[in-house]
Amino acid sequence: MKLCLYFVFALCLLAHVFIVVSANPLMLPTLKATKLHKTKPRKIPKVISPADILSTTYYIKSCPNLEGIIQQKVNDWIKKDYTIAASIIRLHFHDCAIRGCDASILLNHAGSERAAQASKTLRGFELINEIKAEVERRCPRTVSCADILTAAARDATVIAGGPFWEVPFGRKDGRISLAKEANMVPNGHENVTTLIDFFQKRGLNIVDLVTLSGSHTIGRSTCFSIQQRLDNFRGTGKPDSSMDVGYLNFLKKQCSRDTNFVNLDATTPRTFDEVYYKNVQTKKGLLQTDQLLYSDARTAPLVAALASQPQLFISQFSVSMVNLGNVQVLTGTKNGEIRHNCNYVNP
Repeated sequence: MKLCLYFVFALCLLAHVFIVVSANPLMLPTLKATKLHKTKPRKIPKVISPADILSTTYYIKSCPNLEGIIQQKVNDWIKKDYTIAASIIRLHFHDCAIRGCDASILLNHAGSERAAQASKTLRGFELINEIKAEVERRCPRTVSCADILTAAARDATVIAGGPFWEVPFGRKDGRISLAKEANMVPNGHENVTTLIDFFQKRGLNIVDLVTLSGSHTIGRSTCFSIQQRLDNFRGTGKPDSSMDVGYLNFLKKQCSRDTNFVNLDATTPRTFDEVYYKNVQTKKGLLQTDQLLYSDARTAPLVAALASQPQLFISQFSVSMVNLGNVQVLTGTKNGEIRHNCNYVNP
C-alpha cells in the first residue's frame, strides 16, 4: 500500500514538471547559432637578401659613365698584357671567397688578405687603383671598390673572348681584412668534397663550382703549384698517375724552376672556350682540382656536358659569375662604406 502511494506521488511530480516546462518553453536550454569567422592566412614577409637590393641601374644617375670608364681601362691594360684578364677574374674570385664581394682583398696593410701567403701571386691591384682614381675624378665618393672589381672581372672576360652579362651594382666596401682567412681559399690541392663544401657555404652550388673552374680556360699558374704532381705525388715519389704521360713530360720541361709559369689550358691558352673541359677529359688538367672534377661521380657529368656544348658553357658562365658577384655582399649605410682609396678604409 505504501509502495503504491510512492508510485502515484512520483507520477504526479513528473506530470507537474512536464506541464510547467511546456507552459514555459524558455526554461529549456537553447543552443545559439555561432557565426564562423574565416581567418585570413597570415602573409609571410618576404625575406630580402642584400643581393636583392643590387641593381643594374644603381649608378645610372650618380655615375652614368661608370661602365665605360671601367671597360676602357681594362681594355687598355689587356692590350699591353693579355694575362691580366685572367688575373682580374682570379682577383675577383679571391675577394668574393672571403667575407663576400666587399673589396677586402684590396686593403693593403699588415695582416690583411692581400698580405697572406695565398695572395702572393695575385695581380691586378694597380689596374683597379687606376680605375678608381678616374672614377673618383668623375664621380667622387660614389662608386665602391667592390663594384669596380666586379665590373672589371666582367669586362676582362668579354675582352678575352668570353660572354657579356649585366652587372648588378650597389655593393659597399668592407672594413675588415684578415690574412688568416685568405689562406682558406682553395689552392689547387683540395678534394672535390672540400670544394663543394667551400662553395655551398658561400651560397654557390656544384654547377657554379664546375662552371667557374672553366675560367682556367685562360691564365697561367706557377710551376710551384703543380710540382708535387710531377715527381712526388702525395709522398709516393712518383708522378700523379691521373696525368697524361705526354702532358707530364711536357710540364717537366716547362717547370725546370718553381718560379716558371705554365698555361692552365694546354691547348687554347688565349681563347676563352670549352676546351678546358676537354683537356680534363683527356687527363690534361693542370691543377689537381681540375683533374679531379672528371674523376668524381658528382662533377664528371657536368664536365662532360660543358665539354660537348660550348654554348652551354658560355651561357652558364654568365649565370655563375653573377652568382659569384652576389656572394655575401654588403649594402646600405650601416654595413660598409665607399672607400675613397681602394687600398685603405676611410679615416
